[in-house]
Amino acid sequence: MQKILQAVQKPARNATHSVAGGKNKILRQNSQEVPVREITTPKIKKILKEMSIALKSQNDGVALAAPQIRYSLQIFIVSGKIFDKDFIRGKGLPVNKKEIPKDLIFINPKILKLSREKEWVPEGCLSIRWLYGNVYRSKKATITAYNENGKKFIRGASGLLAQIFQHETEHLSGILFIDHAKDIKEEIPK
Repeated sequence: MQKILQAVQKPARNATHSVAGGKNKILRQNSQEVPVREITTPKIKKILKEMSIALKSQNDGVALAAPQIRYSLQIFIVSGKIFDKDFIRGKGLPVNKKEIPKDLIFINPKILKLSREKEWVPEGCLSIRWLYGNVYRSKKATITAYNENGKKFIRGASGLLAQIFQHETEHLSGILFIDHAKDIKEEIPK
């Protein structure tokens, strides 16, 4: 799965490099909704499993959208590790951590509400390694989506989870954080 998450070295407004390596035009397209009747099918379950494995392979990754692994579908997952008391933003969890909270799954997500209060927050992306920049994001967000069982839900969030909602729903519309980030710089881990 490590190959799934290969990096791009330089930012570009038309970046189409993928986490699967090479050019990935899917990253710049609007993703297709998943028909609700298909949410519980083996096909979607397989995609969710692939997404989870890819995300878990990246200690610093907090979320992943289906287009990042070449599926043009409106799906993203959020790593349960962000809810763990030992989670450190930018570093993940300690390597020896065994119990990790369950990932959250969002199928056909739609942002219902964004707070007017915004702030500049540091951001990166598994599709554009190792670039980071600051993005102007709402501090709070409310989203509606379906879970892996086809049940519709609404969830509000603040802080990192609200930022993730905004970043991942942009992925589903073909937008990358570098399209509106400032102070973009490369930070290769040591």
